[in-house]
Amino acid sequence: MKEIKVLGPGCSKCKSTYNNVIEAIKQHNIEANVEKVEDIVEMMKYNVLTTPVLMIDGEIKIKGRVAQISEIVELLK
Repeated sequence: MKEIKVLGPGCSKCKSTYNNVIEAIKQHNIEANVEKVEDIVEMMKYNVLTTPVLMIDGEIKIKGRVAQISEIVELLK
């Protein structure tokens, strides 16, 4: 099972990335734990300055832009 985190303070881009992750796992029946991290102190632990950030299994895959559904699906394969 994949571990997915979306890091961001709750801006529209962060929400879009989170929603795209949910849609991607639904459309392709992917088993994943999805966590939205909005706490600034928690985000600082990952040493990222630009959001949103998409992390899969502890690795930063996309940062600073909205991850598209098709991209997310490819990253989860």
